[in-house]
Amino acid sequence: MNKTSDIIEDKDAKIFYNHQEKVPQHVGIIMDGNGRWAKKRNLPRTLGHRAGVNAIREVIKTASNIGVKYLTLYAFSTENWKRSTDEVSALMKLLIEYLKKEVSELHKNNVKINTIGDLTKFPKAVSAEIDRAKELTKNNEGLCVNIALNYGSRDEMVRCVKNIAEKLLSEALEMKDIDENLIKIHLDTGDCPDPDLLIRTSGEYRLSNFLLWQVAYTELWFSDVYWPDFTGAHLLEAIEDFKNRQRRYGGA
Repeated sequence: MNKTSDIIEDKDAKIFYNHQEKVPQHVGIIMDGNGRWAKKRNLPRTLGHRAGVNAIREVIKTASNIGVKYLTLYAFSTENWKRSTDEVSALMKLLIEYLKKEVSELHKNNVKINTIGDLTKFPKAVSAEIDRAKELTKNNEGLCVNIALNYGSRDEMVRCVKNIAEKLLSEALEMKDIDENLIKIHLDTGDCPDPDLLIRTSGEYRLSNFLLWQVAYTELWFSDVYWPDFTGAHLLEAIEDFKNRQRRYGGA
């Protein structure tokens, strides 16, 4: 993942990427389509999730190489608990397996692992592996990968409001202190800039309760590709499109 040149070449995409040009500081991805990828191949949904791990690995590598600072991946939502017990159990096992296998390599490449969402509902084995990965990589200064786990934007906002309300009641805050910045720093992504670019795979055109506050002025990019087939070349394609957009934030 170390940069050896200012130019990143992806031969499959026929893209020559100059990381000194305008690169989004923060990219969010709704990784959608694992189940449909598996169904198309007459495979169990769990194998679709497993195939999606390869896409995660490649996208992290590409994002790191071109100088993205934050990558937020929607891995498990607050609504995903509604899925079958077998599928949820398989996802928990896959998360543990992924962290055990990948964290050493990520650490070697200066990647920092962070999480957003309410982790209190996860089994102890899952929480322990998450904590281990975060502790090992906490001082890394390269790409920060935010893994959204048991995350839902509405749940995040409720927790944010409760946190601020508790501080008001304890007189640690006053009403006059409440503004957009105060809310921002009490969200799960309080230490990160808002996403510049949000990508959703699989041909769906909705946000699905992901970073609703944070994406107020984020550029959106949708792909018909199912997540397991998403590559670093697709990420570069999205960023090439992003580079050609004008971001006026409501101005003229």
